[in-house]
Amino acid sequence: MKKAVILFNLGGPDKLESIEPFLFNLFNDPAILNLPSFFRYPLAKLISNRRAPTAKKIYQELGGSSPILKLTEEQSKALELKLNNNDQTSEYKCFIVMRCWHPRADEVVNQVRNFNPDEIILMPLYPQYSAATSGSSIKEWKDICKKNNLNIKTSTICCYPTDGNFILAHKEKIIKKIINLENFKLIFSAHGLPEKNIKKGDPYQWQVEQSVDKIVKSLNIQNLDWILSYQSRVGPLKWIGPSTEDIIVENSKLGKHIILVPIAFVSEHSETLVELDIEYKKLADKNGCKNYTRVSALGTNENYIKAMSNLIINKQEYNFNGELFPPKLQCPNQFIKCPCLSYE
Repeated sequence: MKKAVILFNLGGPDKLESIEPFLFNLFNDPAILNLPSFFRYPLAKLISNRRAPTAKKIYQELGGSSPILKLTEEQSKALELKLNNNDQTSEYKCFIVMRCWHPRADEVVNQVRNFNPDEIILMPLYPQYSAATSGSSIKEWKDICKKNNLNIKTSTICCYPTDGNFILAHKEKIIKKIINLENFKLIFSAHGLPEKNIKKGDPYQWQVEQSVDKIVKSLNIQNLDWILSYQSRVGPLKWIGPSTEDIIVENSKLGKHIILVPIAFVSEHSETLVELDIEYKKLADKNGCKNYTRVSALGTNENYIKAMSNLIINKQEYNFNGELFPPKLQCPNQFIKCPCLSYE
């Protein structure tokens, strides 16, 4: 059997001139600005125009472009190799689809058609599900397939916040940074969301909490000093907290060695390389921090690639029956049900 694996990520501008259109694509997404299109379009134009100068400074720190496509390509190659080595009964090919910049879904759909797979497997590079990330990408892909009459059996692995190999990948990276350290604060930092999104039923915050809980338990360190916080707040709305900035300031003043773990990002990009590594480090230094360490994103970590490979190959072994995936991770009833391991 031939199987096409669609890897979803946000994407990033490939040059400084791409920043404003990239921001427009982001804010014109109804999952980000939930408004009728005749309101959302001009507002997205306005926001992207106003934010472009600030974003330009951020990407200048990265050499003028985002590294996320290159890093996602590395993940894609590693995953494709792992899949084909581990499952001799199928031929796997990975395709990258970015939500807000190239390659977009409408560009990739014909490549998938030409591959002529027996099955398509949707695999977001977002371990925790949110309507604004995985949900938006999955919906766009399915809409594009319908528009292009690509009718192929499709399965969706929408989230894997407590997968054993995903947790192990984080554990290994963290241990390498904290071994023999004393007086440190382990800060798990995730991208924030407006509080209203969570109140509407988005399971993202709860799933991030489950990830962190599993990692902390796997570390098995007595009296471990840790906290989960949220970064990248923008706009006037109230966002989920506590904020990573506030936690950094508080613990810098206490003389703690700051150890930051990007818990919801699996690739390095502006939120890790600039926000965490540059902006937040300056904030820590300003408030008396003497030691500041950032754990790298998972990237092509062997256990992370293994996690995705096992999820894709063994998905049929799980008892779906309308339940959420994995079976032991049951989102509370008040949450919008993410389409975990759904079949069409």
